[in-house]
Parts: sequence; C-alpha cells; structure tokens
Amino acid sequence: MLARSHLGIVKPGFLLVHPEFPSGPALEWSFHTQRKYDKRTCFWTRFRCYVRERNYRSGSADSAVSRRESIKIGKSQVGSSSLYSRPSLLQMKNERMENRARVYEFLRGIGIVPDELDGLELPVTAEVMKERVDFLHKLGLTIEDVNNYPLVLGCSVKKNMIPVLDYLGKLGVRKSTFVSFLRRYPQVLHASVVVDLAPVVKYLQGMDIKPNDIPRVLERYPEVLGFKLEGTMSTSVAYLVGIGVARREIGGVLTGYPEILGMRVGRVIKPFVEYLEGLGLPRLAVARLIERGPHILGFELEDRVKPNVESLLEFHVRRALLPSVVAQYPEIIGIEDLDAKLQNQRDLLSSIAELNYEDFGRAIERMPQVVSLNNNPVVKHVDFLKNYCGFSPQQVREMVVQCPQLLALNIDIMKMSFDFFQQDMNRPLDDLVAFPAFFTYGLESTIKPRHKMVARKGLKCSLSWLLNCSDDKFRERMDYEGIDLEEMEPVPSFDVETLMEPRTDDQSGSDYEEDSEDDEVM
Repeated sequence: MLARSHLGIVKPGFLLVHPEFPSGPALEWSFHTQRKYDKRTCFWTRFRCYVRERNYRSGSADSAVSRRESIKIGKSQVGSSSLYSRPSLLQMKNERMENRARVYEFLRGIGIVPDELDGLELPVTAEVMKERVDFLHKLGLTIEDVNNYPLVLGCSVKKNMIPVLDYLGKLGVRKSTFVSFLRRYPQVLHASVVVDLAPVVKYLQGMDIKPNDIPRVLERYPEVLGFKLEGTMSTSVAYLVGIGVARREIGGVLTGYPEILGMRVGRVIKPFVEYLEGLGLPRLAVARLIERGPHILGFELEDRVKPNVESLLEFHVRRALLPSVVAQYPEIIGIEDLDAKLQNQRDLLSSIAELNYEDFGRAIERMPQVVSLNNNPVVKHVDFLKNYCGFSPQQVREMVVQCPQLLALNIDIMKMSFDFFQQDMNRPLDDLVAFPAFFTYGLESTIKPRHKMVARKGLKCSLSWLLNCSDDKFRERMDYEGIDLEEMEPVPSFDVETLMEPRTDDQSGSDYEEDSEDDEVM
C-alpha cells in the first residue's frame, strides 16, 4: 500500500507532499482555526499519517519516545546488574567507613593509637598501611615514635618518604642520623622537595654556609627545613650583623649553632644582648663572643643566665669584674646548677689550699673555668705544689689565688719547668710565689732562651720582668744598661678590650669538625 501524506493550505495556493511513511493503520486528526486578521480567514488544516505496528527506524519524535520507553522497561527487567547502575553516595560512604575501621583495627593491633587520624587521608586497605608501617620500622622508627607523631602515617612511601629521604641523602645527610632526624622533625616527610626543601638549602648556602657543612647543619637542626625564608631566619641574621657580628663570620656562626635561625629577635636574641650590655660588656664585645661561641645565645636568660650571675655575686665575684668573667668564660652563665658547683669548688679549695671566701672570689675572677674543674685533677696539682715543689700551704694559697691556672696545667710540663728553675736558674721558691705564672710560659720557646740572654749579659731580674712581655719588648730590654723599676709590669690579667679587636683570617670560618664515624649516606 502506498503511504502518502499531504498538507494543504488554502491561501496561498500550493501543496506540499511527503511520500515517506510506510503503510499501516491510518490515524487522522483534523482541526480548524479561524481568526480575523486583516479581514481574512486564516486556514484549515488536516493531518493524516499511517503508523506500522512494528518499530521503524526514523529520527522522528515518536521513535525517541519509543526508545525511552524500551529503556525504562529494560531497566526494570535487569535491575541492579545493569551497566547503568551506580552505588549511591550512602553506599560509598559506608564502604569508606568500613575500610577505615579495618585500618584502625590493624593499627590498634600493633600498638598505634589512631585517635588523631580522623580526617586524614589514609590507605584504603590494611595491607597498604602495613607496608607503610614496615617502611618506617626499616628506617629505625619505633611504635612509640609513630605515636608521638601519628600524622606520619598519612605520608605515602613512594610519593613522600622516598623522595625526601633520597634528597637528604644526596645533600650528604648521613643515613645513620635519619632516625634522630625524623624523631626531631617528622614533618619533613610531608614536604615537597622542590617547593619546600630546596629553597631552604639554597638560602643556607647564601648565608655563606659551606656546602660540606650543609648536611651537618641539617643534622643538628632539622627544624630549619620548616622555616619561612623571609621570616625568623632573615631577621635573626640581620640583627646579628647589626650589632657587629662580621658578615663574613655569619656562615661559621650558623654552622656552629644553627638554632639561631629559629630564634625570635625580640623575645630571645635582643634581650640577651642587652642584658650582657647591662653587665658592662660593650655591644661589639658581645658580638665577638657570639662569633667565638654562638651557642651562648641558647642560654635561657630568665631561668639560667640571671640566676647564675647572682650566684657569682654571692660567691664574692666583684660586680665590676663580671664583664671580665663572662668574657673569659661565657659558658659560666649557662652552667646548670652553677650555685652547687661553686659551693663544691670553694669547699674543696678551702680544705686543700686554705682559700677563704674572698680568695675564692679572686680566683674565679682570674680564671672562671675553675668552677668546671674536676676534683681529682685539682687535688693532684695542689699535691704537686706541696710535695714535689716543697711549697708551704700558705704559699700554695697565695699562688692559687694569683694564678688559678696552676690547677689546670699539664703536671709533667710543670715538673720540667720547675726542674729547670731550680737547677739552671738557681732561684729561690719565693720567686715562684711572687710570679706563679712562670709555669704558664713555654720552657723551650720562652723561658730557656730569655734566661740565657739575661745570664749572658749578667742582669739580675725578677721572673715577671723576664717573662711578662712580648718578644719585641724583651729585645728592647736587652739593650738597657740596667733594669728600670718602671719597666716592671703587673701580673697579666684579662682585658675585655681585646675582644673588640678584629678577628684574623686564621680565626675566621667554620670550626666544625666532621665526625669520621657514621658517615654513610643514603
């Protein structure tokens, strides 16, 4: 049967014919619309179409509707096994909770408390988490270490741990130090090598820290890898340069005590410097002390430094001499339990050398390191002066007060000097009592050559006139016809002004000595 459809329009008169549809039962709709427009009647419309009983392949709207209906039927027939089915959000959430519960169960089973891990992205399965924990164990970290910083379990072995550790190893950080490194700063495992770590290393190199010293700086103070370049690090260095620390010494200062990079200027460094200035030390002298021993900036001002200064005053160190004491031995203001140590040394010297309270104060002023001497060496030196040299207890007391360095010198060298004094110089013991610093001069380099020159010229002089001057000054004295009493110099004492002299080239640079052991790198 021929299928035919047509649409007719009365005005204007033309006919559209579309012979497209196949034969089938006919459906016919007819309607008419009439409205007035410019006094004319619009048109009459009739549609007729034939629809076959079977589905036909056409792009018509009826075809699209049919397909949608068939899809709905198909879905109802196949149910949840259809390719179009997806788990609901609730199902996905429940599944994640079940996986996390299994991971938590594993962690609790090995002694790790996962309470702080809520909200942290963790491995989906317990097997992956086990691999992560095993890797940390191989590094040397214990369950206790993980519990101290459980967030380390959020670090991927391949994406986080291995790249960071490999970078540290290439820098020269020793593999044997990885455990202590990670215990102090486990956050490094979260860092990006390119974004976080490399810029800090570049900054340290810009502070004149030698490349060979970079790994030791990181080993000593790994927390530096987490600092912002324009924050505390830059301000602390700028302040030190501002008070007089030589720019060329900054590298050595930071190498010796990198903790400075994490110190707040306003809270830590500046108050410390100003307190030492208040004791009588010039600011430039403080800068020199920091160059020589940057670790003094780590002494707690309120809890350690101020109480120690008060202890020195209580043990009869004169306030005017405090700058000299600190300049000679800065560590004395940072010694733990200084009061007890001072008490112990005073009691010891009182019992074996008969020093009274005032004597002990004078000895500390001349050599504050006395407080750190062990008891046995002190006793041996006093016995040497009494038994080997033959000094009386009163003479020993006078000698120790004038020159407490006698308690720390090498006894074998002291014996050789004393033998030369008695046998070759043939002088009375009172000369040594008057100038006990004789034992501090080199026998071959100073004592023997000068004694021969004086003996050859037939001069009679004191030990102080003979030794207490520079080589140039002594050569001038050898041109004299006699000894002028005005040339006699006082017993040498420490002068704070010497601190403000510029450091020589051989004093500059890093004094860090690398440990020859455990130098394996990853």
